[in-house]
Order: sequence, then C-alpha cells, then structure tokens
Amino acid sequence: MIVTIDGPAGAGKSSAARMLAARLGFAFLDTGAMYRAVTLAGLRAGCDLADPSALTKLLINLRIELPPGRVLLDGEDITALIRTPDITAASGAVASNPAVRKQLVVWQREIAARGDFVCEGRDQGTIVFPDALCKFFLFADPDERARRRHRELATRGETITLAEVTSAQRERDARDAARDIAPMIPAQDAILLDSTRLTLDDVVARMDSEVRRRMKSD
Repeated sequence: MIVTIDGPAGAGKSSAARMLAARLGFAFLDTGAMYRAVTLAGLRAGCDLADPSALTKLLINLRIELPPGRVLLDGEDITALIRTPDITAASGAVASNPAVRKQLVVWQREIAARGDFVCEGRDQGTIVFPDALCKFFLFADPDERARRRHRELATRGETITLAEVTSAQRERDARDAARDIAPMIPAQDAILLDSTRLTLDDVVARMDSEVRRRMKSD
C-alpha cells in the first residue's frame, strides 16, 4: 500500500511523511535523499554532473540503502553529508538527468514492493507510483518555506542568509517545474494541502484521516 507526498522544498514533506508513516505503521521512503546520495557520489568521483554518460557509468556499481533515519552510500553513513547547501545546489543537474531518474524510479519501486510505504519527493504521485492509494501535494507560501529552510540550516550550523536561501529556492522551484523529465506538478488526483498556516500536527492529522478513510473503503 502506497501513500505519496509531493511538493516543493520547505513545504514540510519530509517531516509530514515521517510522522504519517509512524502513525500508519508504514515505512518511510525519502526519495530526495537518493538523488542527493548520487550527487555526493558523483562529486567524489569527479564526474561532470551535467554529463549523462558519466552519471550512467557511475550508477552501475552504486549501492544506496535507506535504513530507518539513515542514508548509506556503499555502506557508508552519509545522512548528514547530503544535507548541505552545496549538495542541494549540485543535485539539480542529477535530478534532471533522464538516466538517473529512470534508475532511481526502478530502485524506488523495488523498495516499495517490500511493504506499505509513505513515499516523499517531487514525482511520486505522477511518475513513480501513479496507482498509489492516496496522493498528496503539499505546498506553502514561498516566503514561509524559505524561513523554514533557513531555520533548518541554522539548526545544523550552516552559515547562510535568508536572502540566499530565498534566491536558491526560487531557482530550484523554477528548475523543478520546468524540467522536461518528471516536472514537479501535482498528480491530477492528488489532494492539494497548503501548510503555510498549519502546524505539522495539523497537516499530518488531515493526511492520516484521509488515508484511513480510503483504507476502509478500499
């Protein structure tokens, strides 16, 4: 059984997905972490991230694992390493690479076939799991999203201004929405949820109620 949560950065997808999964007794799949892991691997290998053939070769022997709360790259715990602004900025080219997206879709479906999952990302309801039981598209006011992201980075000890976060977010949103491969758009049957003035508990409660309603009627 699959529940998908798509939407832009800063809308609260990851936190909501983790909490919803815990409430439902589902596993959580952080697909964004997979793209970040590939980005880190590419940078370490000295790959030109804009070169599709170089990334295709890189993927052949790559092993990404997502045990609860962690991200492993070839057995190494890279959970903290993939959350830096540098990885965020570099991941755009990786996420736009057709070969990477094709391979990660395969891996994501293989992982989700093992049980019940809440899957969070940007194309989960449109591309990866078009037949999901319940699909959400979570969004928020851009200024509020930037403030949330800035607080998150500050908590991690990152030195970056709110203006820099806002600028990077604007560029990323435009890139994600305009790319030819799996653009970030709501699935036609997704439930749109604005988190701007909602607490995390409010968001998850609404999602939880809808998923359980559909589970009963399924």
